[in-house]
Amino acid sequence: MKNILFFGDSLTAGYGLPAAASFPALVQQKIDAAQLPYKVLNYGVSGDTTAGGRARLAAALARQPADVFVLALGANDGIRSVPIPDTSANLQAILEAVREALPAAQLVVAGLEFPFNVSPLGNHRLVRYAGEFKAVFRPLAQQFGAAFVPFLLEGVLGHRDLNLADGVHPNAAGQQILADNVWAVLGPLLAQRAPSAG
Repeated sequence: MKNILFFGDSLTAGYGLPAAASFPALVQQKIDAAQLPYKVLNYGVSGDTTAGGRARLAAALARQPADVFVLALGANDGIRSVPIPDTSANLQAILEAVREALPAAQLVVAGLEFPFNVSPLGNHRLVRYAGEFKAVFRPLAQQFGAAFVPFLLEGVLGHRDLNLADGVHPNAAGQQILADNVWAVLGPLLAQRAPSAG
């Protein structure tokens, strides 16, 4: 049995929902249905930033070996307007540390976009920040040869019926879409990596 480590924040943890409703748990259901030999480990911590993730990474890697590492951090950086270079440097440091500790692991990076509803007369500083934030993730994935989920919250962000009352965290139906977004990339990878029977 191989391990998939999901390393993220409240989106990964399934904030406000039973653990079984989080998207990593739903990915486990898809893995089981496909009869693939993988076990999902959910290392989502609500409120975590990329700096927080960087600080706790070593402890997470020491607990469990991982054959696949899914990085899904950055949303809280955006909410707190953390400078883009800091977010990028933290994500890069996380990927470097995983590559060093687990050289054979498949890396997966989940892209994020920041939810600014900006009109043409809106705040141009926020528009620029949103554009720079979105642009952080794909180059990092390319740099480390990671598979790339273009936008973790695709189809969920801004949909009131798919989020909790706070409008920020996906509800159970929203988490299912997150699982689908991740599985579209992860599923083929796992099938490719699984040892053939016989």
